[in-house]
Amino acid sequence: MSIIPSMLPDFRVRQRDYLLEISRALTQELDLEKLLARILRISIEMLAGQAGLIALKLPDGWRVATAHGIAPAFLSYLTPLLAEEKVRELDVLELNRMLKEMTYTASRGILNGTGLPLSAHGQVIGVIFIFRNYADLFTPNDRILLQSFADQAAIAVFNAQLYGQVTYEKKRLDALLDSAADGILILDADLNIERCNGAFEKLFGEMREEIVGKSHKDIIKWKKEPHGKTLEESVLDSWPLTPNATLYVEGDLTRPSLPALPVAITYAPLLSEENKLRNVILSVRDITHFRTADEIKATFISIVSHELRTPVALIKGYASTLRRDDAKWDKHTISESLAVIEEEADRLSNMIDDLLDASRLQAGGLSLNHADVALPSLALRVSERFASQSPNHKIVTDFPANFPVILGDENRLEQVVSNLVSNALKYAPEGEIKISGETRPEQVIVCVSDEGPGIDARDIPHIFDRFYRSTNAVKRTKGAGLGLYLARAIVEAHGGRIWADSIPDSGARIYFSLPR
Repeated sequence: MSIIPSMLPDFRVRQRDYLLEISRALTQELDLEKLLARILRISIEMLAGQAGLIALKLPDGWRVATAHGIAPAFLSYLTPLLAEEKVRELDVLELNRMLKEMTYTASRGILNGTGLPLSAHGQVIGVIFIFRNYADLFTPNDRILLQSFADQAAIAVFNAQLYGQVTYEKKRLDALLDSAADGILILDADLNIERCNGAFEKLFGEMREEIVGKSHKDIIKWKKEPHGKTLEESVLDSWPLTPNATLYVEGDLTRPSLPALPVAITYAPLLSEENKLRNVILSVRDITHFRTADEIKATFISIVSHELRTPVALIKGYASTLRRDDAKWDKHTISESLAVIEEEADRLSNMIDDLLDASRLQAGGLSLNHADVALPSLALRVSERFASQSPNHKIVTDFPANFPVILGDENRLEQVVSNLVSNALKYAPEGEIKISGETRPEQVIVCVSDEGPGIDARDIPHIFDRFYRSTNAVKRTKGAGLGLYLARAIVEAHGGRIWADSIPDSGARIYFSLPR
């Protein structure tokens, strides 16, 4: 028989209402914070208490998850106490005993406490502790009803925690997908697109709404036959037979409003416990840079093999001719032959130097030996050296008086000016080649101009690229396409920049700036 006559009849009358409300909470409320507040309110009302709290058992110990009617000072004392290592390991009975003693002491014997353990799926997940001003003596029937209430409350809390964890994992997955640099698609078992990240949107050139829900074959279309089996072909061949059976396909992906894009797609299957396909994860990577690197490599091999073979063939040809035993050569012929051999050997040596410089750039940049550099004197030295090489050209320099001395690597800057003058000699059949300079408040500008046909506007964005040679250049001149590439690297290493300007049929002008 209960010693709480006023509470017990009310409890028995309303027990179904309380249990029904908790049942509703099981299905209606999945926000853990709101659910705990609701369970605590019902508990305080059901046990005719004055205040209460719910503490949850977490991996690092007990934590007050919600409280009602408790003085802030007592709560601020209780919160760090529950986090202490010795309290962390307490079971529900020991925790209840500790809370009762604290309540009785803090209220000077006025308040008592009742604890209801929260257990779900065989594990303790928390405790409801109600503060009251009378003892907690209940009949066996009362205890059964109270435990039924606590069990339902525990299931509701467990479900809300599980929902919170699932929500968190979903947010984390969303963050991972959206932060990935590669495009990612998630397909269902029928190969329809369920998810799409921002990187794929950008890569494909369409909004997510235009992609999600469509079939894989409607989005992943190839401009020409790709390298590797397509997903549809592989599925027809019973792919995947094992969870780790990934697919790799490489080709040009067609896009609705953009040019085709070179991509590599990796397909990873997600199988059910019955070994049936549930999802397919696509990782789509833009391989434009890799393909460009392959093209540069092929171009390098083609150009260098051709450009190296030509001087070697000339050197060998003239040397073999001079060594013939059945012919006697006059002094003039021998001199001309040796001049060609020397010229081709110099060209070979310069090409090898350029290739070594390009290799150093790839490995980590050029080293510079800084000193004072007088650019007018440097330009004059270059013009005099080249003047004797082409009688059809006039090479002049034009620098204002008091042109400032700059800090730089004189040998490297001379290499830049030499490369620009050499280019002008190649592409301008005749006329004046001018090396001029002007000063600005924070920089100096040097220009090498010619009177040739100029640079095609389509070539200007690429002339400083490694191994780039325009179609006309390949037909008309020799070279490996490294001169302007190295010139740009040297100028940029000095903190300057280089650019080209051209007016059709009025010559080409290449400028570079250097800091003063």
